[in-house]
Amino acid sequence: MNIITITKDNFEKEVMQSKKPVLLDFWAAWCGPCKMVSPIIDEIAEEKDVKVGKINVDSEKELANAFKIMSIPTLALVKEGKVVKTAVGFRPKEDILEMIEEN
Repeated sequence: MNIITITKDNFEKEVMQSKKPVLLDFWAAWCGPCKMVSPIIDEIAEEKDVKVGKINVDSEKELANAFKIMSIPTLALVKEGKVVKTAVGFRPKEDILEMIEEN
């Protein structure tokens, strides 16, 4: 599945109205750990039946504030319009897969 750039303009349609779970990756270009987790997120998008969206916290401050993002990278799993799990900081692939599969 393709990775979608999530903005305030497409958030409602792509995340809140999604029939599939959505894994959101809150990141910034200057964030080292974000760069480390990005290829893992890309792999998961290809391997799992989950929608993956990336939110740049610098350009989408409203969304970052709405999710109360204090540190990046932050991953949030959204199902049926509700955040069911979050993880802050770099996580290995196994942890992220577990986060998706247990919810």
